[in-house]
Amino acid sequence: MNSPQDAAMTPALRDLATTLSADLPARAIVTDAEAIAPWLVDWRRRYQGHADLLIEPEDTAQVQSVVRAAAAHRVPLVPQGGNSSMVGGATPPADGSAAILSLRRMKRMRRLDPDAGLAVAEAGVILAELHEAALSVGRRFPLTLGARGSATVGGLVSTNAGGTQVLRFGTMRGLVAGVEAVLPDGSLHDGLSPLKKDNRGYDLNQLLIGAEGTLGIVTAAALRLVPAIAARAVAWVALASPDDALALLRRFQAASDAIESFELLPRESLAAVLAYLPDARAPVAAEAPWHVLVEVTAADAGADPAGIVERVLAATLADGLITDATIAASEAQADAFWRMREAISDAERATGPAAQHDISVPVDTMPRFMVDAAAACEARFPGTRASGFGHLGDGNVHFHVRAPKGTAPAHWYGEEVPVVSAFVHDLVVAAGGSISAEHGIGQMKIAELARLSSPARMGALHAIKQALDPNWLFNPGKLIAR
Repeated sequence: MNSPQDAAMTPALRDLATTLSADLPARAIVTDAEAIAPWLVDWRRRYQGHADLLIEPEDTAQVQSVVRAAAAHRVPLVPQGGNSSMVGGATPPADGSAAILSLRRMKRMRRLDPDAGLAVAEAGVILAELHEAALSVGRRFPLTLGARGSATVGGLVSTNAGGTQVLRFGTMRGLVAGVEAVLPDGSLHDGLSPLKKDNRGYDLNQLLIGAEGTLGIVTAAALRLVPAIAARAVAWVALASPDDALALLRRFQAASDAIESFELLPRESLAAVLAYLPDARAPVAAEAPWHVLVEVTAADAGADPAGIVERVLAATLADGLITDATIAASEAQADAFWRMREAISDAERATGPAAQHDISVPVDTMPRFMVDAAAACEARFPGTRASGFGHLGDGNVHFHVRAPKGTAPAHWYGEEVPVVSAFVHDLVVAAGGSISAEHGIGQMKIAELARLSSPARMGALHAIKQALDPNWLFNPGKLIAR
């Protein structure tokens, strides 16, 4: 244990630390305030928690010891990986009652089987490291996102992460073949076997995926791998409207089943990125209200994804569906296109405070929703600017409402954002959508989930939580309130 802050710690935390010192190495029990401080605030810096104890187990058996001891001392545990949650899902409560359970030391690749198309990775394996490991055996893990350099396998599983390849490969829920997790009583759910058929009742693996650490601590996952990319074509397209973008997507889908990504963004998002990224240049010369980034891939080196893209773009240019387009001439240019897409959130954050929403609506209605919801927000909240960008192929909209110029951030986030977000979420529900597409509920949306969900849904969530975690010690204050 390093420099215990005995005066600050609650008696329960102090007793827990003492108990764990008999089972865990000293480096696994962290009480130094400076060492803990970076893990007390969320990625967006919206939530500030407090914890006097951070525990860093190195294997599953140690996680079980921690959970059993925490249960005995009635200490809540906040599981944490890369701390890249967008909804405050890994931030400890402000009252200092909880300990942070960090899985970052659990970084072993237990299995890498290219023939079976499987990898078994522990919870602390960083997504970028998983990508590298898969590529080393000629495979890839087909999920990526902007936080790939910090997001961990455990967090990705626990939040059912999405990303830019969902159009072709699905979310984490479809890429996880098995889960190992420690349950609130310290018992181990060993569900890593990648069975194609398993009809033994409730699927505990699927229950743990997306549970945000409220039902179990994910310690490892069996993950599906696909063949590495042998060829790809990446294009940037300018067009007049989201409706035209959906029509373009349908053209691509009719031409090929290898459409990996189809990202839609408005002119203002591109402008923010060009102002934010040094040396960034507009991919196309045409001034257009909307833009699309599309990627087509092939696992066969003899395939011609560029030819598919060229044919579709030539036909749509000829009939006026799009106004301009360019196909990346090199891997470097393709990567530059993707850097612009991935920088949107940071670029828009640099322009000032905004109410940011991760939502989903049916794919066919997403174009109209993006336009109509923006207009409705700007009319309802004068001086704001609203727009959306996101994954058109799966209906996921990142919908931002930017504060009027000169608005103090503290006033905006404290007074205005709850009202703006409630208005946006009402529009989403009216459109048959979800208030969380890929970021989860965390603590940011916990009240809105309760307000907008049916009694049946909330009743079931509470019943499941109560059954598996009767003392409500796992990730308190996230997903559902007690």
